[in-house]
Amino acid sequence: MILQLDLTTLFLADKSITGAQGFEVTDTVRQSIALQACLPILNLSLEWYAGWSSIIIYPSSYKSDTTTVDEFGIVHQGSQHRSGEAWLRGPVILSWKDAKHSGERDGHNVVIHEFVHKLDMMNGSANGFPPLQHDTDRTQWTKVMTRDFADFQVHRKSGLDRYGASNPAEFFAVLSEVFFETPQNLIDAYPDIYDIMVKFFRQTPL
Repeated sequence: MILQLDLTTLFLADKSITGAQGFEVTDTVRQSIALQACLPILNLSLEWYAGWSSIIIYPSSYKSDTTTVDEFGIVHQGSQHRSGEAWLRGPVILSWKDAKHSGERDGHNVVIHEFVHKLDMMNGSANGFPPLQHDTDRTQWTKVMTRDFADFQVHRKSGLDRYGASNPAEFFAVLSEVFFETPQNLIDAYPDIYDIMVKFFRQTPL
């Protein structure tokens, strides 16, 4: 089994980490981002992050252009502040102001969140259904995630960010943060999701 420090070294050799808006990427920044980014793939492999190479770090939250289509088919252009985002076949973008507090084991980790989106995107746009290992029951994954996402849209759960109710992709990413940082909260809220994540990530964080 590969050690996290070894995986981190390979990760840093494979990915470029650059600053935006004058942000200086120090060794501390690089190591912090890499160690946390490698946690979801610790018992998978670096191949799960294949097909892209760039990580961009802003000093704090940044504006991102948005495009939405309303129920009448009218396209609306706008912008919103973000702490991170992951692009399909593109970079991961992070706010250092938010990322530097990741890893405090409070159930909020923007680094894990965005890199789990990258796992989700391995088979197309993020939709909460990443490519599953051959020994994973795809029918069970779909059943559990669909059922519990519908429940979360209606019911608040202690320790789970309401942002996860936005869509299935955000539900998967938000609950992955909780899985790694405060797993008991996930077990209390959705034990079946904890079980399928144990099989997916090949880890038992509790």
